[in-house]
Amino acid sequence: MAVKITTDYIDMLNQTVEHEFRVSIQYFLQHAKMEKLKKRANPENILLDKTTYDAVGKVFYDISVSEMKHAADIMERIYYLGGQATTKSSTPVIGNSISEFAKLGIETEKEALTLYRKIIPAAREAGDWQARKLFERIYSEEEEHLFKFQEYANFQDEKNESNEATKPEWQKIFTDDYFALLNKAVAAEITGIIQYTNQHEKAALLGNRLKNTPLEAIQNTNIAGVTGNILKDIFLVEMNHLEMISERIYLLGGEVTANPNPLPVVGDTVFDMLKLDHSLESMTISLYREIIAEALKRGDTTTRLIFEEIAKQEEEHFWTFDDFVK
Repeated sequence: MAVKITTDYIDMLNQTVEHEFRVSIQYFLQHAKMEKLKKRANPENILLDKTTYDAVGKVFYDISVSEMKHAADIMERIYYLGGQATTKSSTPVIGNSISEFAKLGIETEKEALTLYRKIIPAAREAGDWQARKLFERIYSEEEEHLFKFQEYANFQDEKNESNEATKPEWQKIFTDDYFALLNKAVAAEITGIIQYTNQHEKAALLGNRLKNTPLEAIQNTNIAGVTGNILKDIFLVEMNHLEMISERIYLLGGEVTANPNPLPVVGDTVFDMLKLDHSLESMTISLYREIIAEALKRGDTTTRLIFEEIAKQEEEHFWTFDDFVK
């Protein structure tokens, strides 16, 4: 291969993956927190279909998706070069208002631009023209994100903080230990998102490169290609789960803790991936049954119904993986 691949170069690429994971989760949870901010703010106009929080929340959601695509594109390149993409993601900082979200976004985007100003010449030095082209495109998009966040940095936020002492009686069932339990679900969903995204990129490469039978050659796919498509579909469902759970925590007056648990694991082969994912779904289903039982005990009907629907979908994922690991 013409590219001069070194451990330091792969490590540098993985630094960008780790950054993209962190900021994607940060912006996604800030998007989810908009529902809480909207509820405690005075209505701008009761006749409006949406508020500022809806509009700005959409901006954060779109940027979060963009950052996750960056991570996926970079991981694809790492696997193409024969490296192993990281599953690390440092803890994001969320904030408590639109202006805070924006200021935090400005800082993270500045970090990204500094990082990419180092990686672009490193890619040129390595002769990795594909990566250089990729990072130049990402750099341009990160610059756009920075400018967008600057628009909201001086936003005049509503001031209407909730007070524990004035909580209605029905909300007092939402205690710290309950939020800690719900945050285990957030942690599990983040693990799934990172694990499945990473595995999708690795499986996609194997799917494109390795055809072991005439049937695979005729169909232009193999078990890795099929697995990659399955993982992509499940990843999208897990993103929806993360949004539902984090929005619920924020609406109930809690805060979301955004560290993956258990730590994401990729696996060396497609069948390793499927076994790991099968195990992760099994653990998640058990956790969600615990949450459903606790919600029922506390009379938190809405949370119970949310997790019953999510658990049903996780069971579908479990049986999908189960088809491959028997």
